[in-house]
Amino acid sequence: MRPLRVLTPEHALDFLAVLRDALAGSGPAVLPVPVGVGAVKPAARTHLGEVPKRVAVVIETSGSTGVPKRVMLATNALLAGAAASAVALGGAGQWLLALPVHYIAGVQVLVRSIAAETTPLVLPPGHFDPQNFRRLAEAMTEPLRYTALVPVQLARLLDAADDPALLAVLRRFTAILVGGQMIQPGLIARAAELDVRVVRTYGSSETAGGCVYNGVPIGDTRARVVGGQLELSGTVLAEGYLNDEARSTDRFLLEHGVRWYRTGDLGEIDPQTGRVTVLGRADNVIISGGVKVSLDAVERIVRAHPGFEQAVVVGADDENWGQVPVVVVAGGAADAGLAASVEVVLGRAARPTRVVRVREIVLLASGKPDRRALAVAAASLAQASPAPDSTMGAWHKELGRSGPNNND
Repeated sequence: MRPLRVLTPEHALDFLAVLRDALAGSGPAVLPVPVGVGAVKPAARTHLGEVPKRVAVVIETSGSTGVPKRVMLATNALLAGAAASAVALGGAGQWLLALPVHYIAGVQVLVRSIAAETTPLVLPPGHFDPQNFRRLAEAMTEPLRYTALVPVQLARLLDAADDPALLAVLRRFTAILVGGQMIQPGLIARAAELDVRVVRTYGSSETAGGCVYNGVPIGDTRARVVGGQLELSGTVLAEGYLNDEARSTDRFLLEHGVRWYRTGDLGEIDPQTGRVTVLGRADNVIISGGVKVSLDAVERIVRAHPGFEQAVVVGADDENWGQVPVVVVAGGAADAGLAASVEVVLGRAARPTRVVRVREIVLLASGKPDRRALAVAAASLAQASPAPDSTMGAWHKELGRSGPNNND
């Protein structure tokens, strides 16, 4: 066994030295945790004890229930991810760190830098400012240059790309990796129009970060679909969850000598090309009128509507239908035709019953929408100003019943 050091890395380059020792086995395994107001202090995790000797890094994430998961990653998994990334991108290079190092994407930027023997440049924490990003990127010296972002960061950069100096910097990157959440095709198209090379990544802490680039598994990663859910295998897989054998057994399967990780994501694999398409979370599904509705699928259509590019679709309780989709959006964009466009593609059960307008879309530290907070806000606003949807009422009448039939 090996000691586990819990720390709040205020300076990423200081953490880089600690991480290098952890990977080499000359120091304890590390669990980086957030810094700042509201963050849980490292002392609160003294009960975690030791980890298996091969584990170098533990990443703490929240599951769909909000219960923390502590993912144990071995040195070989982290380095395998870095090596696969370098091959897929065309070579090792210098990285600009723009993400927190308590997330796997931030850790992997540092691991790739260690493997490449290059010094990463670090964007200061806090509000993401495109001009700060530009100034830092201008200081990069290696011929191959990379960064990893979440979609909202890329969107802010592209919004500011009318600045010739910023656009020149963006075009100088060999690749800009973007992942962590669903990426709108329009965002990728905007980058392509500006000749900015974006690589869509898919992966998680359990796969040592992104292991599928632009739909193609990298390194020795393999993908399959079982019961509609994506499963991944390869050297990049985590050892399991710290002090949670039940969850480890549920998520990591051994089949004919091969370990598979059940991602919890719905997906498809093209039988001709092997390209992976992620359809959304298997647990982000509601039952409306006895019909399963993927909120991620609804959200993809909603976000194609002008003014709703950052909208979030949540589930709301409904006395007749059990649950219904609700659109949460910041701003006053017109929603004419929005619900109908969803219905045409996904059917009437998926039609949003209302649009809730908020001051801003609350984000988590990772840049992802805080869906729990938005669902609570939507429910509160609905109680304050209920607005029954006439279309849903018409559907009730058409089906000849007063409410859902869960036996359908």
